[in-house]
Amino acid sequence: MSGHSKWATTKRQKAIVDAKKGTAFTKIAKILTVAGRKGSDPTTNFSLRIAIEKAHAVNMPKDNIDRAIKRGIGELNKQQIDELVYEGIGPAKTQFIIKCLTDNKNRSVAEIRHLFIKHNGSLGATLWNFKQQGIIRITNYELQNKNLNYNKFELEIIDQEIEDIIKEKEGTTIYTKPENLQKIKQFLENKNIKTESAEIEYIAKEQITLSSEEKIQVEKFIEELENNEDVADYYTNTNF
Repeated sequence: MSGHSKWATTKRQKAIVDAKKGTAFTKIAKILTVAGRKGSDPTTNFSLRIAIEKAHAVNMPKDNIDRAIKRGIGELNKQQIDELVYEGIGPAKTQFIIKCLTDNKNRSVAEIRHLFIKHNGSLGATLWNFKQQGIIRITNYELQNKNLNYNKFELEIIDQEIEDIIKEKEGTTIYTKPENLQKIKQFLENKNIKTESAEIEYIAKEQITLSSEEKIQVEKFIEELENNEDVADYYTNTNF
C-alpha cells in the first residue's frame, strides 16, 4: 500500500483482534469463501493458501476456516459473495481504492458512500493514479531469526526477477509483477522464510503529503474502514 504503511496497518489490526474478533473473523471468512471457489486444496490454490495464512494470523478457529471454505466450494449453503471495488476522494483530498466482499451490494455502496461523505469526501475516479503490484513483506525478526546473510539474501531474491526490494524500519518489502507473486512466495517458502503478507495491491503512482491535522483526519477515516465488515482492504496515496 503506497503511502499508508501496511506494516502499521497489520500491527494495528493484530492489536484490536481480541476486542473485535467478530469483525475480523467475518472479513476473513468472506476472503476464504471467495478463494475457496477456485478449489479447496491450498497447495494448488494460491489465493486460498494466502487466505488461510490470514486466518491463522488472527487465531481463527479451524472449524470457522473449514466452514468458510466449504461455502466457497458449494458443500454448504452457498453464500453469494460479490467482489466490489470503489474509488473515492477521502479527507484532505486523499485518494482511496476500497475493496469490498459483500453479500449485499446495495448495503455496501450505501455504507461506503456514507463514510466518504461523513469525512468530507465523495466517491470518484482515482484508479488512474494506481497500478497493481505483488507485494511481499518479511519482518526483521523473521530474517534475523533465520540468521541470514542479508546481502546474500538480497542478491538471491533479485535473481528471482523482482521489481524492487526495500529495507524498511519494520522489515523488508519486496515488489514484484502481479504474475510473479506466487513464484516469489514459493521461493521464500522453499527457504523456510515466513512472510508477514503476500498480496496483489494497488500502489499509488503519485503520493500526497499531509499536515499533522490532516493525518489525524485520514486515520479516523481509515479506522472506520477497518471496522466495516464488508471492507476487505483499502489502498491510498497518502504518504504517512
